[in-house]
Amino acid sequence: MAEMESASLVRIGALELNFLVDEPQGRDMVVFEFLVPPNAGVPEPHFHREVDEFIYGLEGVLTSTVDGGLQEVRSGDSLFIERGKVHHHTNLGDTPAKVLVTLQPASIGKRYFEEIGEIVNGPGKPDAEKVKALMERYGLIPA
Repeated sequence: MAEMESASLVRIGALELNFLVDEPQGRDMVVFEFLVPPNAGVPEPHFHREVDEFIYGLEGVLTSTVDGGLQEVRSGDSLFIERGKVHHHTNLGDTPAKVLVTLQPASIGKRYFEEIGEIVNGPGKPDAEKVKALMERYGLIPA
């Protein structure tokens, strides 16, 4: 992912998000490439209050847990996560996983991920209460 423009790239720990479409562009969806290194993932199971999520596999295997069921997303596979469904993503393999993610409507965009990155990428262990408050402000509910 080194070829990405730095303005579109957000890093959260070892995760990388390259934003292709974002809410300030006047569109009603957010689209980003999501790179998940081996043995990494989104650490907090959650659901979206008002946003649907669509994932399309590009490389590797992303394991998604949706309402307790596991689904592997490989290159060419897709997964639709309806708002209100508890979900979590991990890469259980030994090669990076890359997926294309679409969020609609565009209320969870690049700014949210930048703010999470500020908390997670800081010194020491992330403040769980700050993370929870930020998630809730953007309509992500920890499960």
